[in-house]
Amino acid sequence: MNGDFNQNSNVNSSAPAGNNMAMANNTVLASQMKETFENGKLYYDRADFTLAITKLTKAADYFYENRSFEEYLRCQNLLLRCYAEKQMYEAIHSTKEKLQDLVLREGFELNSKTYYTLALCASYKNQYDTAYEYLQKSLSIALATDNKIDLCYAISGIAIIYRRQGRFEEALKEYYNLQVFFQVIDLPEVKISTMIQNAAILIDLKKYDQAIDILWLTYEQVRNSKNSFTYLLLLYEMGRAYLRMGDKELARVYLNLAAHTCDPENSINLFKGIQELLSELGTDLKSSNYDLIFDLENHVIVEKKIGKVDFKNQFILLDLMKLFVQNQGQVFSKEYLVEHVWKQNYDPAVHDNKIYVTIKRLRRMIEPDYEKPKYIFRAKNGYYMNKTAKVLLDDKVEGARI
Repeated sequence: MNGDFNQNSNVNSSAPAGNNMAMANNTVLASQMKETFENGKLYYDRADFTLAITKLTKAADYFYENRSFEEYLRCQNLLLRCYAEKQMYEAIHSTKEKLQDLVLREGFELNSKTYYTLALCASYKNQYDTAYEYLQKSLSIALATDNKIDLCYAISGIAIIYRRQGRFEEALKEYYNLQVFFQVIDLPEVKISTMIQNAAILIDLKKYDQAIDILWLTYEQVRNSKNSFTYLLLLYEMGRAYLRMGDKELARVYLNLAAHTCDPENSINLFKGIQELLSELGTDLKSSNYDLIFDLENHVIVEKKIGKVDFKNQFILLDLMKLFVQNQGQVFSKEYLVEHVWKQNYDPAVHDNKIYVTIKRLRRMIEPDYEKPKYIFRAKNGYYMNKTAKVLLDDKVEGARI
């Protein structure tokens, strides 16, 4: 008996150690999956939906297997938004079936936020009646649980559907109702989205000045946001506002900035909208691939990262830039620059420092990183424009002008 007792004692004493190790491993894995989810959300905020899908899918599978359904829904909400923007409609349908199966098999109720997300997905396919039904469910659940945050999402979704149905006044009423909530609830994502949608409606109503005022107020908030997709939406609506009010120059500036920033493989729907507005302007979308676009007629350069650079009353800088752009890769001596830009006879004592200061000013205007210039280079005997820079000189084609 003693032998049996000791044998059993050894078995029992080793079991807790194994259990503890298993529990420790599970804790580590759970922590890793939460980190994976956060990484996926970060990629989502950066509008890198492809990488976001990879991370979020991995996290969702883990949470589902471990019956962490609340976390699973958080993953699916973001995944549905990614699928919608990438026009992955089969993935949306598959996700909806998984969610329905979860409800039937586990008796688990979908939350307000999930119905909100399903509504947005339906709206991408112009299924507004279906979207509205989802939003009514979202609103009902939010009211029943007294969840004011979910209530804000539901109301904002209803306003979006109203707007897409052309029910502008009803949409504006919903946005005005949301302002009451924003006074007591900190929801920057919804607030910024609401402001952009509000401006979009005002553009549709031809109230352009009001729309632009709201968009500039939104810009101040987006500037501190990490959500790249929201920034793209803002640029798109600014371009649309200026286009509709007849300012084609500014419309090109903001739409080209949006085109430069937008990844066509990730943000398919938004990129399509940008492309349509650029086509309406007569602009070849291929011009978006340039590092610099020089509009000679309007004395404006658009740099890929900086945006619009205006050479108003900067005639020496303009002539200097024009010379470099028109003769990309060619080195110009200090003597040549003085004689052809300043129209003076070269005197080292007078002009060497003047050239240095002028080049410095030009670089500060057009170089994204002044300490690491990518356009204006110095050679042993002068200065030149980087031959590898993609530069479009627009002096003839209306369609290419910024």
